[in-house]
Amino acid sequence: MPTIRAAGGALIALLLADCASNPLDESTPAQASLTEDMTGRWILAAPNAPPCGISFGGAPGALQGSVTPDGGCPGKFYTSRRWALDRGALVINDNENRPLAYLTLAGNRFEGQATAGMPVTLGR
Repeated sequence: MPTIRAAGGALIALLLADCASNPLDESTPAQASLTEDMTGRWILAAPNAPPCGISFGGAPGALQGSVTPDGGCPGKFYTSRRWALDRGALVINDNENRPLAYLTLAGNRFEGQATAGMPVTLGR
C-alpha cells in the first residue's frame, strides 16, 4: 500500500510540474478562435449607409494582415489597409496606419465604433 501511495504522489507531482512549466496560452478565447477565421470577405455596416465588402488577408492563425475594401464604404473605410487582433479587439487601420475603428467580438460578428464615433458592425 505505501508503494501505491508513493507512486500516486509522484504522479501528482509530475502533473503539477508540467502545469508550471507549460502555462496556459495568454490569448483570449475569442482571439484564439478568430485567428483562423479572419481572412476572407466580411461585410461592414453602419447606420444610414449601404453595407460594403471588405477582404481581410493574412496567413491562417496570423494576428494581423491586409485589408482591401470594396468601393462605397462608409466614412473613411475606403482607406482601410491593415487589420490586427489585439487583446480580443479588432483594429482596422488606414493607409497611414492610423486606426479607423475598434471592434470587439459579439457572437459571430464584430461590433464597435469608428474613431470618428460612427457605430459599425462587421460580419460574414
